[in-house]
Amino acid sequence: MDYRAVTHTTTDRQLGRLPSGRDVSVTVHRYDGGSGPTVYIQAAQHGIELNGPAALRRLHDRLTDAAIAGTVLVVPVVNQLAFDHRSYMTPGEYDVMNPNLNRVWPGDVNGSLQEQFAARLWELVKDADAAVDLHTGTADMLEHVRCRADDPAAEGLAEAFGTAYRLTDAPKDTDDDGSGRTFRAAAAAAGIPVITAELSNSRRIAEDAVAAGVDGIHNLLREQALLPEEPESKAAQTVLRNDAEPVTASESGLFECQPDIAVGDTVAAGERLGTVYEPASFEQQQVVSATERGVIFSLARESVVVQGERLAGIARPR
Repeated sequence: MDYRAVTHTTTDRQLGRLPSGRDVSVTVHRYDGGSGPTVYIQAAQHGIELNGPAALRRLHDRLTDAAIAGTVLVVPVVNQLAFDHRSYMTPGEYDVMNPNLNRVWPGDVNGSLQEQFAARLWELVKDADAAVDLHTGTADMLEHVRCRADDPAAEGLAEAFGTAYRLTDAPKDTDDDGSGRTFRAAAAAAGIPVITAELSNSRRIAEDAVAAGVDGIHNLLREQALLPEEPESKAAQTVLRNDAEPVTASESGLFECQPDIAVGDTVAAGERLGTVYEPASFEQQQVVSATERGVIFSLARESVVVQGERLAGIARPR
């Protein structure tokens, strides 16, 4: 491999234009070394997910002093509109049809505003040899990495990233939500090995999660031979199949979880997870039970819920 000192450049990539005439653009960091593969990394598709941008800032300090073989492309804040509004999704005033950027990939240059954004970013992604999408989970979600099952290259990225848990999508399925238009699904469909990392909690920077993100990406770059060191051996991941039926609310109300239930627990089919109450009348609306045996990887603990909303995600050991 041709390892050379990194040349770092930044460019502003225009994604679209608002009604006022103001351009919307993202900052793209490019780290070039000698000849080798290209890895694309992005964060903050959702505006309140802050651990990804924080991890990429720390990764920058490592890469600028490194010798690499290949190119690393980094977009620290993909969704400028959601980030500036401190909201999870893009405010509906900008794109009422597609408020969630992570449901429009690979985009459409003639589509809605966010479809146009994704299409112009996709030009950076489509020729990459691997891709990483950094996200941040809820307060009650296992820190984990997601990839497509039976894709050795993607599973190699996930293993190198090194979270304790790996959730896999079925190889013939679109992705975990069935849309087929998440970044992960679009990259996999294009033949690009890709992982999605969920780094701890949203709305605040968690230093442990940031450190895990930096170390995970650094080791992934070693696994891809962009960095000269051998990848570190990580502890074996617990691999879960993300194909179980989610637990949803059949009634709206206030969901109170069983006090002895937590993410990471293995539950049996039919096991009681909590109760939905009507908060004004105190009436019990729904007894919430596990749909099948598996590991709880997400939980809507003590929250206001509406009918149809997911209360718990359960994944089965592979």
